[in-house]
Amino acid sequence: MLQKVYIPTDATEDEPRSFFFMSKNALTSSSSLIILLQDRGVFCAGQWGRRAIVSEGLRHGTQIPFIKMALQSHWEVIVLNPNDNFIDVNSEKEKFSAREEASTFKQSVWGIPKGGSSSPEEHTVYVWDHFIAKSAARNVAFIAHGYGGLVFVDLLVQRKCEVMNKVYSVAFIDSTHNMQHQSRHDPEIREWIHKNCREWVSNSKPLNKTVGFLMRVSCPTFSAGTEKYGLAPSCCLQPIFKYLKSKLKAKMTTSSRNSPVATRSSTSKKRGNK
Repeated sequence: MLQKVYIPTDATEDEPRSFFFMSKNALTSSSSLIILLQDRGVFCAGQWGRRAIVSEGLRHGTQIPFIKMALQSHWEVIVLNPNDNFIDVNSEKEKFSAREEASTFKQSVWGIPKGGSSSPEEHTVYVWDHFIAKSAARNVAFIAHGYGGLVFVDLLVQRKCEVMNKVYSVAFIDSTHNMQHQSRHDPEIREWIHKNCREWVSNSKPLNKTVGFLMRVSCPTFSAGTEKYGLAPSCCLQPIFKYLKSKLKAKMTTSSRNSPVATRSSTSKKRGNK
């Protein structure tokens, strides 16, 4: 029930294009917007990992359960496609002239790079700039697995103010981000990560138990309830959504407390002044 959106938005059908998926009202609804950001690898949009799909089935290896739970919570969803970066020149020759191939092939040994998506980082920034940042959603959350966590931190560094204002929480799963190298020693970024993010890691401890021995810990860290990397996302599905809902509730409560409330006395004073 998601829509396929091609990018870059100004590309013609003859140009190398990538795509991502989003729910029908992802850009127009003011409700929460959940962004799914997968690990780096050969797997496609909507997949956490191919091995888990083969050995455990769609419920464990794909993002389908996450998408369903988000929609059931009346949230909107965007499924990023960070690994769709190049077109194989050998298999796509009929789509491009020899001259086009000669000029673009030099840019990468992998083939022709797709505009706005030549890397997971570029893909995420492009979708942020052209879609997420312009969406009506006031509360955006990311669920990022593996290299996807590094990609999110890269987005945070590049679009610091925008991300801090629009994103209320991030759930990392076995993230490979490195705050020491990526944050450029920015105390605001470090504080924001620690305050608004939580990570689940493959671990022998029971699900959702605190894990505190990681050297690179930059936010509260908990066990995914499994030592199998490929099963970590599906195993911590429930605690992730519980966490995101609690963070959203806390934000809404804080916003309501800080918003000015018209009292009877203040109203009467205004009328008297008139």
